[in-house]
Amino acid sequence: MVLASQLRGGMAVRYEGQEYKVITADYHPGQGKMGGVSHVRLKNLSTATTWETSFRADLKLEELPLEKKGMDYLYSDLGLCTFMDPETCEQAEVPESLLGDQARFLVPEMRVIVEFLGEKAVSVQMPDFLEVHIDDTAPPIHATNDSTWKPARLDNGVEVMVPQFIKTGDVIRLDMASLKYMDRVKSTRA
Repeated sequence: MVLASQLRGGMAVRYEGQEYKVITADYHPGQGKMGGVSHVRLKNLSTATTWETSFRADLKLEELPLEKKGMDYLYSDLGLCTFMDPETCEQAEVPESLLGDQARFLVPEMRVIVEFLGEKAVSVQMPDFLEVHIDDTAPPIHATNDSTWKPARLDNGVEVMVPQFIKTGDVIRLDMASLKYMDRVKSTRA
């Protein structure tokens, strides 16, 4: 059992019969007779829905052990993403719905962290940043104002907003948590 005041991002807990992964948790101590409160954002491991709520600091939740394994992505079929352990060749399937938009960024042989609750794969940790290829965007404009953005379509069909100087064929670094442009990757041509 874990107190709500001790919840941290990345933990898995059971609350009212449902299994959740803690995305964020902020503890706010109380004043005087007011008890502390933990504001948490939880992701249901069965339905992939997120839930924001507040718990009393002294509420006890059942902590669930998460095991993490580095696995290679193989393929997606019928709404399931299949991963393989490179050491044992064991395979695990994770519903695409649990990955959301990030499932579109998986490429064969990509190594990711798959989280298991017992024998069941329940979550995939994508890299924090990913280098992606711009498939199509408007021609670059070299303006003095750097605050203007334009839409760009990636090679996987996802649309993101990029600065005006980005052109078709560029490789950019994308923040996977927010799917936002970070910077342009320097070319390695000699």
